[in-house]
Amino acid sequence: MSVDTQSFTAVEAAQHPAGRGPQEKRTASRNRVTYWALLVPGLLGLLVSFVFPLVYMIRMAFNEGEGNGIVRQTFTFSTIAKPLLDPYYWKVTYDTFAMGLTVAVLCVLVSYPIALFLVRTTSKWKGLLLALALAPLLTSAVVRTYGWMVILGYDGLINSTLVDAGLIARPLQLTNNMTGVIIGLVEIFMPYAILAMISGFGRVNSQLEEAASSLGASKARVFTRITLPLSLPGVVTAFLLVFVLSISTFITPRLLGGGVVQVLATEIYDQTTGLLNWPFAAALSVILLLLFGAIIFAYQGVIKKLGVN
Repeated sequence: MSVDTQSFTAVEAAQHPAGRGPQEKRTASRNRVTYWALLVPGLLGLLVSFVFPLVYMIRMAFNEGEGNGIVRQTFTFSTIAKPLLDPYYWKVTYDTFAMGLTVAVLCVLVSYPIALFLVRTTSKWKGLLLALALAPLLTSAVVRTYGWMVILGYDGLINSTLVDAGLIARPLQLTNNMTGVIIGLVEIFMPYAILAMISGFGRVNSQLEEAASSLGASKARVFTRITLPLSLPGVVTAFLLVFVLSISTFITPRLLGGGVVQVLATEIYDQTTGLLNWPFAAALSVILLLLFGAIIFAYQGVIKKLGVN
């Protein structure tokens, strides 16, 4: 038997359990047991903490709420159809989407140069600068939102400074509207965008930029033709992360919106705690879930076009 034939026979035996010896079979069996022993606890935790509540919520959306917390067990499409037929909830959904889109775009624009600097810098303070960029995550979003209420208030820091400087005659309305909500959300979600872009900038190669510069390309051309295209996967990931967090957030729209700004998260809260209409709240949650799914689907398409595995 030739060497090539022997090698092929060995590979074939390794690929088929029947060709393995008793020791190999025992090892493979132990590996399978170990694999499932490590996997099953996580699957059970995911099943209990995510799948069961999700299925229960979807099922609740097909019940009927009769007020005062009474839920009539049935199977009807009227509950989930109600927000789809009501122009008010179409506006709430549109405002939620527009808010998330605006916050995501502004977060990416503001965070991109910071993330690129943190990736490129060779300063001995790089670790400290990175820690400072992510330090806001150590503070609760509730505390930061209250801080923005003080800063953006009618007699807050910004209005007082502008009035004292003579730049405006009367204070600006920066709270109890969508403007204040967007400002607060951009600051709150910036660390997430920075972190996502830093992790996604691995494809940016400084040698390619140096090669382009040596061939006479300007800095602007190097950025638009090399740096930006290579960093797009990180940018898209950061955009998706901030968008999803924005459309599902509740605290900031409630506090900085002052009850005037209504998005899906605040409507769901009002239906569950105020009106005690759990089926209708579940129906709104299903709409929000479908919005998540649409964005994830679009994200997958963009990532595929960018050629990222």
